[in-house]
Amino acid sequence: MPKTFRVVILASTRGTDFSAMLEEKNAGKLKGVEFVGLVSNKPCLAAEKAEAANIPTFVLDAKSKDFQDKLLATVKELQPDLICLVGYMRILREDFCKAFENKILNIHPSLLPKYAGGMDLNVYEEVLKNKETETGMSIHLVTPVVDGGAIICQKSVAIADGETPESLKEKVQQLEKKWYPEVIRWFRDGKIYF
Repeated sequence: MPKTFRVVILASTRGTDFSAMLEEKNAGKLKGVEFVGLVSNKPCLAAEKAEAANIPTFVLDAKSKDFQDKLLATVKELQPDLICLVGYMRILREDFCKAFENKILNIHPSLLPKYAGGMDLNVYEEVLKNKETETGMSIHLVTPVVDGGAIICQKSVAIADGETPESLKEKVQQLEKKWYPEVIRWFRDGKIYF
């Protein structure tokens, strides 16, 4: 029997991209992939979705002084082949990045290196303020340098006249929902390796 490809999700928000991953899994498009845990730094909709799907869910208190140590210990125990950040609104400590080097993915709502370090609607506001003609999303490896890891997948969308940060976010999230599961398949199938 082939080895299961173990994926851990780190999330802090609604889990829009996580929902897309679950839909692909339920449709049989992520064969061999098992979501072995979702770890959050606070109660959130993504954690509720994981619980509803019977995925082990861990909500850690980000305000506790040993939060980073608990995060590292919890994820190590889950023995992931890949860690996917999905709206995870925390910076990972260097020892965490090193413990799972080349196994942590993040999705960023811009065409990196543009707008690195920004978050959510702030990124779209900056994109519009700077009169960009296109934007998009980047799936990249997580390193101790915020948004500085190797880009694995990058897709763009055109910016229409009258676009708002909210409408732009919706367009970019459509790309994210399509491509994040695809990148998981690339790692599962050994198409990306280090």
